[in-house]
Amino acid sequence: MADDSRSTDKNAFGSYAAIGDSFTEGVGDPGPDGTYVGWADRFAVLLADELPEQDGFRYANLAVRGRLLDQIVAEQVPRAKELAPDLVTFCAGGNDIIRPGTDPDDVAERFERAVADLTSAVGTVMVTTGFDTRDVTLLKHLRGKIATYNGHVRAIADRYDCPVLDLWSLKSVQDRRAWDDDRLHLSPEGHTRVALRAAQVLGMAVPADPEQAWPPEPPRGTLEVRKDDIHWAKEYLVPWIGRRLRGESSGDHVEAKRPDLMPL
Repeated sequence: MADDSRSTDKNAFGSYAAIGDSFTEGVGDPGPDGTYVGWADRFAVLLADELPEQDGFRYANLAVRGRLLDQIVAEQVPRAKELAPDLVTFCAGGNDIIRPGTDPDDVAERFERAVADLTSAVGTVMVTTGFDTRDVTLLKHLRGKIATYNGHVRAIADRYDCPVLDLWSLKSVQDRRAWDDDRLHLSPEGHTRVALRAAQVLGMAVPADPEQAWPPEPPRGTLEVRKDDIHWAKEYLVPWIGRRLRGESSGDHVEAKRPDLMPL
């Protein structure tokens, strides 16, 4: 299996580019100016802290919500190659996998071609698996399909010597408090835990344990759960279905928030 936690030279990563979809853009983790923060931005801060201040760590985030794998490969991979950072995180294919009729084997083949392309032009490429969706109402029926894709991602990581950010095994994000109200994107705390785990994968010391237990919360009654479900369906599920029927994406007319390698 791919080595998920490898030691590395702490001065190896002077630049980092993140590519992907809404997960990597940071949806669910809004900053004070309205721009999403997210795990990749938080991970970049941890990477920057590993370098002497004068070394000038630089970071780009090319991710755009709603993007499918082929769109990421066409739009973001060439830009990442052009920037040629020391580290790239590549999370893609999730939006493809949740679409009806898609084949995880086919998605994985296209993912591997992109990994081969990236590893020929940049330093280290970290890949990510999908989350365990057993407790996600909208996606629990896709759990087997996601697991199949994850197996391919791990095999690809072995072939190209990529560190693996294994989201499936990150148990702390299976708590509902790790997720935004839409139940499809992480909350700020969820994004923070993923960032901490990404740093651990590279052998870095982290300021907190991403698997730290959540504080206990009072039990929720059946009526309260039902009211939450009705609210979620009205506010998030119905609009999501509507966009699918109209062939629209949440990322239409959205551009990358950080298209160049810039100091933090």
